[in-house]
Amino acid sequence: MKRVKVGIMPLKQFQAYTRAIVTGKHKRKRGEPKIWFNSVETFAKVLSDQNRELLALIAKENPKSISELARISGRAQSNLTRTLKKMEGYGFVTMKTGERGSKQPDRKS
Repeated sequence: MKRVKVGIMPLKQFQAYTRAIVTGKHKRKRGEPKIWFNSVETFAKVLSDQNRELLALIAKENPKSISELARISGRAQSNLTRTLKKMEGYGFVTMKTGERGSKQPDRKS
């Protein structure tokens, strides 16, 4: 499994950090995190054991829809939709448009 470097920074500090990058006052260094969380608690929730297992399952099974992922994972589709949306926001998955317009989860490489 690929390693991902994440950072934890309070929201106001993160906003200042991104403004500095946009305005050219800060140049991102090699190895700086690309994914940021505003607290350890948020990090723990998003990357819980259950959600890491979900990412591994997506990579292994390559489900064609959220319904298929719900079936193979044993999780409720509504729960998966919320979880995948949050994980997509942090950049851990992308949601492609699959067959007949269904949403297909894809783990980012």
